[in-house]
Amino acid sequence: MKIAVISDIHGNKDALKAVLEDIKYKSIDKIYNLGDTLYGPLFPLETYEMIKSTDIKSVSGNCDRILLQSSSENPTVQYVLDMLTEEHKSWLMNLPFSIQTDDFYFCHASPENDELYMLNEITPNAVTLKQTEEIMKLVKDIPQNIIFCGHSHLPTTVYLPNNKIIINPGSVGLPAYEEVEPFYYKIESGSPFANYTVVEKRNGEWIIEQLSIPYDTTEVIKQSEAQTRSDWARALKCGRV
Repeated sequence: MKIAVISDIHGNKDALKAVLEDIKYKSIDKIYNLGDTLYGPLFPLETYEMIKSTDIKSVSGNCDRILLQSSSENPTVQYVLDMLTEEHKSWLMNLPFSIQTDDFYFCHASPENDELYMLNEITPNAVTLKQTEEIMKLVKDIPQNIIFCGHSHLPTTVYLPNNKIIINPGSVGLPAYEEVEPFYYKIESGSPFANYTVVEKRNGEWIIEQLSIPYDTTEVIKQSEAQTRSDWARALKCGRV
C-alpha cells in the first residue's frame, strides 16, 4: 500500500498540477485530500475540475464549510461564492468530516473540530508543538495508528508513545498565512514550494516522505494581486507573510 496525502490546496491550480504530476511518477495506489480545497483568491473552479477528474478521496475543511453560506462580508469568500454553481455546492455539502480505512484516519484539523489544530499550540508569542499528552487526548478514540491532519499548513510528523503516528502533509497551495483571531499570529513554512506526503509500508514499517515540489508561481501571484490580496502574493512568493 502506497498512498499520497494532500491538503489545503486553497484554489491553487498550479501547485496542485505540479503535485499531481509528481504523484503520477510514484506508483501511488490512492490519493487523499484533507480539505480546504477551493477557498482563496485564486482559481477555485479549475481546482475543482482537477480534483473531480482524478480519483481523489476528499474530506471537508473549515473553509469548505464556510463556502456553503449564501453570502459573506469577506471579499475573498464572496469571490469564490460568486463562482460556485449548485454542482460545486453539492460537492462541498457531501464531503465527509473524516475518512477511515483499516490503516488510516483522515481529517482536516482534529477528530472532533475542523478548526482545532491537532499538533500545534497557538499563542500570541509563538506557534509550538503541543505536548504529547495533549495530542494523545485528541486521538484516544481513533483506532487507526496512522492519523492524518491538515489545517496548519506545516509539514509535521509526530510519533506518540502509544505507537500512533500523526502526519500533517502541509499545504499544497498556501505556504504561509496570518490570522487575527483570537489574537494575531502567523504560520510560515519558509518556502514557496507545494507540500504533500507519501506513505508506504515496507517490511512491516511505515515509511513517510514529506515532499516539497517547486512550481511556477507567476500566475497565482498575479491573481492574488489582482484580488488585492498582497498577503497571499507574499506567501506564495517566499513562504512567509
